[in-house]
Amino acid sequence: MMDALSVVTQLRDLASEPQNREAIVQDQGCLPGLVLFLDHKDPKVLFATLQTLRYLAELPRNINTMKNELGMIVSLETLLERTGMTTDITDLAKEVYDVLSARTQRQACQTPEQQRKNKPQFFINSTNKKAKSVTLHIQGLNGADQRGVCEEALLKVKGVISFTFQMAMKRCTVRIRADLPTESLATAIAATKVLSVQQVVKNESGEEVLIPLCTSSTKVEENSQLPDYLPEEESPETELDRAVSRTGAKQDTSGSWLNTAASFLTKTFYW
Repeated sequence: MMDALSVVTQLRDLASEPQNREAIVQDQGCLPGLVLFLDHKDPKVLFATLQTLRYLAELPRNINTMKNELGMIVSLETLLERTGMTTDITDLAKEVYDVLSARTQRQACQTPEQQRKNKPQFFINSTNKKAKSVTLHIQGLNGADQRGVCEEALLKVKGVISFTFQMAMKRCTVRIRADLPTESLATAIAATKVLSVQQVVKNESGEEVLIPLCTSSTKVEENSQLPDYLPEEESPETELDRAVSRTGAKQDTSGSWLNTAASFLTKTFYW
């Protein structure tokens, strides 16, 4: 049975071998999963995740993809601001952040016009370091088609950083900019005409309860540009160009473990 620690530990072991690093980054499920792990409560999972990212960043051509992965930079920034973290975690998070941000620093030599052209439109930049997570219960989220509709609605909302689904419970955990009203998510989802939403919160007894969300009559601010590499399917499948070797085990020429792990990451996690 896979769990968070076993998955990220084995990904770390794979990433420790240089020949595997490009395949892991190019896989459509692994990087999004690693971004989710950056919010995990278990320090062991956090540290193994940061180790994995540090290994992957040792391949220079991986850095741009990693830096532009949805939620990567802002999750690292949020982790750096978390209290109660060990020195090992904080130091490694800072190292990974610095490596991924190094290329951005070169923009200091560019003209303002060049910087505007190169600045991503969808991602939260370094001036917005605060983020929050909202868990939604979505009525009508019954399959891949409805999930696609919901993804499209959320991606249009400016201030959404990342999201992950738990289809069996009809839930979606959305990471958003701290100043984005939760009602904006409800408004965007209600606009689909096929989905309705409630927020999942815990009461004083620690029990989960559903509360209704009001929609806003104000037009929701939309992203002017959307990245073309965001996942659109429940189980992304990627053909790997090369075998992925597994530390301490016989080489797996099909890359099946990586595909299994990626599917686990994209389909199962909910915190």
